[in-house]
Amino acid sequence: MARIALADDGIAFDGRNAETGALGGAETAFVRLAEALAARGHTVRAYTAGGASLRHKDVDWAPLAEFADDAPDLYVANRGHRTLDLAPRARRIAFWLHNDAAYLKKWRYLRRLWMRRPTLVFVSESHRGRAPSWLPGGARLSIPLGLEESYRREVERAPPAPVALYAANPARGLAELAAWWPRIGGDLIAHSGTDLYAAKPRARMVMQAALDAARAQPGISVRPLVPRVELIAILRAARTFLYPGDPTETFCLSVAEAQALGVPCVVMARGALPERVRDGETGFVAATADTFVDAARRLMADDDLWSRMHRACLATQRARGWSDVAADFEGLLP
Repeated sequence: MARIALADDGIAFDGRNAETGALGGAETAFVRLAEALAARGHTVRAYTAGGASLRHKDVDWAPLAEFADDAPDLYVANRGHRTLDLAPRARRIAFWLHNDAAYLKKWRYLRRLWMRRPTLVFVSESHRGRAPSWLPGGARLSIPLGLEESYRREVERAPPAPVALYAANPARGLAELAAWWPRIGGDLIAHSGTDLYAAKPRARMVMQAALDAARAQPGISVRPLVPRVELIAILRAARTFLYPGDPTETFCLSVAEAQALGVPCVVMARGALPERVRDGETGFVAATADTFVDAARRLMADDDLWSRMHRACLATQRARGWSDVAADFEGLLP
C-alpha cells in the first residue's frame, strides 16, 4: 500500500469536525478523501492549519506547521497556493481544486504550478472547463466528489409537508430566492450564515445583505448553520431544496446530498448544477427566474410529481461514494 499525504491551509479543522461540527464542502471532501484512502489500506497523513495532532479513523492528523516530508508516494495539495510549497520529495503531486479555477491566473499560483507541475484535479466537467487552457501544470482530471454512506441508504417515503429548504452559503442565491419568494409562497427554512465561510469583508457584507433580505421576507425562517450530523434529518423533512447557485459553482455537495436523500431540487442552470440535477427527472434546472418560480410552486403542491422525482433521485443519484473517489485518486499513484 502507498504512503499518502494531504494538506489544507484554510480554516482550522481535523477529522473530528466532519461528525461534530459544520464544515464547508471543501473541508468535508478533504476529510472524507483522507478517511477513504485509509480505509483502502493506505498510510495517510493529513495536515490542516490549526488542526490538532490525533489519529481518527486510521488517519494521522497534524497541524500544517508540523508538516513532515517523508517522500510520500502521492501528495494531495488542497486548493491553497502555500500547500504547493510542501512535500518536494513526493513521487507524485496532485493539486485538488474546489473553487472557480479563475484564481489560478494569479502569480502566486502560476509560478508554483510551473515549478511543481502537479496533476490538476477538478471536481466537475464544468469546473475543468473554466480553467484557462494555457495554465501550466500536469494532466487535468475531473474527479467528482462522493457521498457519505449515511446519504446512500434512504428508503422511499411519502411526500412531506410543503416546506422548502435552502442550506448553503448565503451569497449563493439566497437574496434572489428571497426576492422570488412572494411568487412562490408558503414556507422556506434557510439554514445559512457567515461563520463557516472564510471571506474578505466585502464578501461578508454580501452574505449579510442576503441574510437580511431573507429575514425581511414573510414566509422565510433564517436559522443557523447546523452540524452535519443534524443535516440529514433536516434534508429528509424538506419538500424541495431550492438553490439558485452561482455561475462559478464547481460541484455543490449540498445539492448532491439532497438528491441522494430523495429530495427533488430546483436549481438555476449555473456552473456545475446541471451536472447535479437531472432536469425533469430528479428536479428542475431552470434557465430563468420565471421557470425557477414555476418549478418550485409545482413541487410544493403536486404530490404525484414529488413522488415521481423522489423515486428517481433514489434510483439514480446516490451511486458514487467516497471509496470511488479514493479509487480515482489511486490512479495518480506511481
